[in-house]
Amino acid sequence: MENILNRLQRGEIIVGDGALGTQLMQRGLKHGEPPELFNIEKPQIIEEIAGLYFDAGAEIIETNTFGASPLRLEQFSLEGRMEELNSAAVAAVRRVVGDKAYIAGSVGPSAKNLEPLGDAEPEQLFDSFAAQIRALAAAGADIICIETMMDTAEAVLAVKAARSVSAEIPVIATMTFNKTPHGFFTLMRNSIKDAAAALEDAGADIVGSNCGDGMENMVGIAREFRQCTKLPIIIQGNAGLPVNGENGLVYPDTPEYMAGKAAELLELGAQIIGGCCGTTPEHIRAIRSLVDSIKPR
Repeated sequence: MENILNRLQRGEIIVGDGALGTQLMQRGLKHGEPPELFNIEKPQIIEEIAGLYFDAGAEIIETNTFGASPLRLEQFSLEGRMEELNSAAVAAVRRVVGDKAYIAGSVGPSAKNLEPLGDAEPEQLFDSFAAQIRALAAAGADIICIETMMDTAEAVLAVKAARSVSAEIPVIATMTFNKTPHGFFTLMRNSIKDAAAALEDAGADIVGSNCGDGMENMVGIAREFRQCTKLPIIIQGNAGLPVNGENGLVYPDTPEYMAGKAAELLELGAQIIGGCCGTTPEHIRAIRSLVDSIKPR
């Protein structure tokens, strides 16, 4: 496929995929289990989910590698299988989409706190991110997606690690913000303005936000990002805040509601819109329909 950055430069709108974790839980992932093992032990499930999002109109399909950095895999004693897990994840999506969608290598937080709040050194995090990103790139990922970051310093290390692996591969970096009486901030008290500047300086090509409190707040987050950066903006919000239902957690926002918020995001200049926790292929299908109604594919 054409480099995604060329399409964004032309002003195109691109639809991302939706939640992976909640889809895996519906298919047998138990609390506390490493989802990345599905890449090797149950690849057919990864292929099924990727196919559902692809059929719904997503043009970016993320890999099941959110927690597949060596540091994060240590908690399951799987760090020795890091390359295998990342490679299998890319291969599973590639078998489904071929060259008809972008494969985004998902890179989540390390689950470590940097000094002085924690005991992790910057070099340790950098090396861990670089190892995972090298494995994703070698396996054929089209994009690196650094996501759900709550510490700008850690996100910057991940972006720099991606750039150390490849100067050309497109790099997405998204932070998770909460609404406070004083504006939007991460759990580490990083503002959108500071995060946007730091991520751009580190070498990110696309910036934005994922997860969080739902699409309502994402409108405000996108507005602030647009005021802070000229880079393309990506928004992937949750389907609202989960509530307890008869069969577990339920995410309240309907596909129609999310599509309505997507329309507001497009007006603010967001160019990549998808979903995070609780979103389904039907949510992505509704966003795809909305995008197609505004501008033909």
